[in-house]
Amino acid sequence: MPISRMRPLLYGAVCLWSFAGPLFVESLTLGPLPAAWVPHIVLAFLHGAYGVFLGVRSGEKSGTPFMPEFLFAYALILFLFAYIFASNANLDYVQRFIRSGGNLRLAMDTGAERLTAALRYAPFLLLNIGVYVAGWKERGPGSPVLRWALPLVLASSLLTALAFPSFAVLDGLGFLGWVCLVPLFAVLYRSGPGRGVFYGVLYGTVASILINYWLGTFSLVSLQIIILIQLVMYLAFMLVFIPAVKLVRPKYRFIMTACSWTVFEYLRSAGFVGYPWGLLGASQYAFRPIIQIASVTGVWGVSFLVVLVNAAAAETALRPAERPRTSLAAAGVAVAAALLFGTGVLLLNPPRSPDGDEGEIRVALVQQNSDPRKHDYGETFDALRRLTDNALGEKPDLVVWSETAFVPNLRRWSREDPAVYPLAAMVREFLAYQESLKTWLVTGNDDYDIVPGADGREERLNYNAAVLFSDTGRRTDTYHKIKLVPFTEYFPYRETLPWVYETLLAFDVHFWEPGTERTVFRHPKFAFSTPICFEDVFPGLVRGFVLEGAEVIVNLSNDYWSLTEAEAKQHAVHALFRAVENRRPLLRGTASGLTMHADPYGRILETLPYYEEGFLVARLRREDWRRTPFTRWGNWFPRAAAGAALVLILFSVRRLIPQGGIRGLGGRRYFRSR
Repeated sequence: MPISRMRPLLYGAVCLWSFAGPLFVESLTLGPLPAAWVPHIVLAFLHGAYGVFLGVRSGEKSGTPFMPEFLFAYALILFLFAYIFASNANLDYVQRFIRSGGNLRLAMDTGAERLTAALRYAPFLLLNIGVYVAGWKERGPGSPVLRWALPLVLASSLLTALAFPSFAVLDGLGFLGWVCLVPLFAVLYRSGPGRGVFYGVLYGTVASILINYWLGTFSLVSLQIIILIQLVMYLAFMLVFIPAVKLVRPKYRFIMTACSWTVFEYLRSAGFVGYPWGLLGASQYAFRPIIQIASVTGVWGVSFLVVLVNAAAAETALRPAERPRTSLAAAGVAVAAALLFGTGVLLLNPPRSPDGDEGEIRVALVQQNSDPRKHDYGETFDALRRLTDNALGEKPDLVVWSETAFVPNLRRWSREDPAVYPLAAMVREFLAYQESLKTWLVTGNDDYDIVPGADGREERLNYNAAVLFSDTGRRTDTYHKIKLVPFTEYFPYRETLPWVYETLLAFDVHFWEPGTERTVFRHPKFAFSTPICFEDVFPGLVRGFVLEGAEVIVNLSNDYWSLTEAEAKQHAVHALFRAVENRRPLLRGTASGLTMHADPYGRILETLPYYEEGFLVARLRREDWRRTPFTRWGNWFPRAAAGAALVLILFSVRRLIPQGGIRGLGGRRYFRSR
């Protein structure tokens, strides 16, 4: 039977498999929620519908060539989600959620769940990739880039993920950042507008899943929400970016690409759903001479350089004979710019200050290696005291406990009778212990305000907070976390989207109120601020603390929940750029993850082992902590990149306007691959 006539039967077979095979395998367990089957049912329906379409068009060789790519991409994304969430089967927080009446059912162990995911989606993946390859063979010779566009785009996604600390290499392969986008840009430059948007969105979605896979263990909804947000952002960006790069002349295209991508990274880091994770510049954290430009441009300048080289290399690869001068000049300019920036900032990197005790500031970072909210409060407190007592031998000026290291609310329970309430007794014990230290201590804790409600009754606003105590035991100041994790810590649209709010509550999400003040803690020896958790990956937020007077950045985090070294390392290297941008020391005190001390030039001086108890005493020296150009001017670089992109577009439009009016902006001429 000809291959073209087998396709309808094959698509029909995998459609049946989705309701027979996977359901049979799933019946060995209690299975997921019925709602979780909706994406899979849609996948099966699309395959069945495409099989019918192929049957009706039996005379055609390959039907619609785009559909196998789309169906493969959809199946791949569902498979990645299923495979990642298989790791939840053994997590203790899931088991507690089930016992508390949550809307999950018990799953098998992780290995069995991963096997189920493979059996469920392998037929879809294999069928579509086979039809995809066979379709191109039937069509005969064509552009190699377009022939293998799908694997090239997926290769870019994988290379991007590997450039960061990842499941494969903990430290990341930063050099891949300089080439990871070459396959993607080659495809986008050659593709038409519709396919270009599809490939761009596919790249962003798969890369985001591979980089953020550890979010599958943060909560029951975090990974889905983040990936959905990223998909929408990449879609919006590609709808603008693809026409823009088609409009400008090829010799300017690599500049347009770098400017546009830089603006995109900036925009996807802003607003309620802002998430500056996976910024390409952050992949270069280990190349210290290069990242020094962040003190002028922010991390955005490093991203610009990386994308510039990628785009120039793609242009060169596409036009080795057609436009050699243009392509080689583009690549040469990009590489020369990178070398000049790197060499120049290397000369501005002074040596470390000599060792000595004069003017030294000692900060003890305590890592108790537990999740305070999920482990026994008393056991966590005992570990914190034991480690702190050991650290006191080095006479620290400040002791740092991690995000919500001490869980019982200090403000509330200090006012209650310890004879009646066990948490009040624990708070009294903490306060007595802190006073006995005779040194300053900052700890993560809950806090709240009582404010008048809309109905006249008092309303309690809860905050994720950091609390500073003096060496005499006095509570001196409190910081309320400003940037909360969207959808899992904060959702401001309760009245507008009540069904979303109720759904989040059903999945055990607890909300905080955002703080409003960039608090600077005043120690007798120095001033510091405590961005909490992922606040340290936001350039503008940390810059705001420095503008208020912070001389040291002290991040409090709890990365224990992930039990994944890749997540902890990714968090640390993204935060590292805040030190370089503002020329301020960075200290990270984590419940577990990567507790570390980095200097103002991005050198990681000391770390604690992942997921082990311990303490680290960072020794700082007072320096002339001046404001950098980035601290003074903020995110000027992405705004300048937006202006440059706009100039290139206007220049390109102007050359298409002859004396009699606009020509060449419609249809094939405008979107024609160059």
